[in-house]
Amino acid sequence: MSNYIKVFAGSFVQVQHIFQSLKAENISAIIKDEAESGRIAGFGGAIHDFQEVHVHKDEIKKATKIVEGLISEMEA
Repeated sequence: MSNYIKVFAGSFVQVQHIFQSLKAENISAIIKDEAESGRIAGFGGAIHDFQEVHVHKDEIKKATKIVEGLISEMEA
């Protein structure tokens, strides 16, 4: 995942909103969910309902601009 950079971290609902907005702009994003990964592997302890959105480093500038706009909307 070294070619991917975190652009957002938050709740499931927030992450889905960001993810879908990036997808609509043809940006390939991935969602990282430590709690689900831990559950599948048989471990626990991760924060539930907390996920991260990562984008490829080649799309970071465009994605960051979109995410910053969406965060401003969420905080308003």
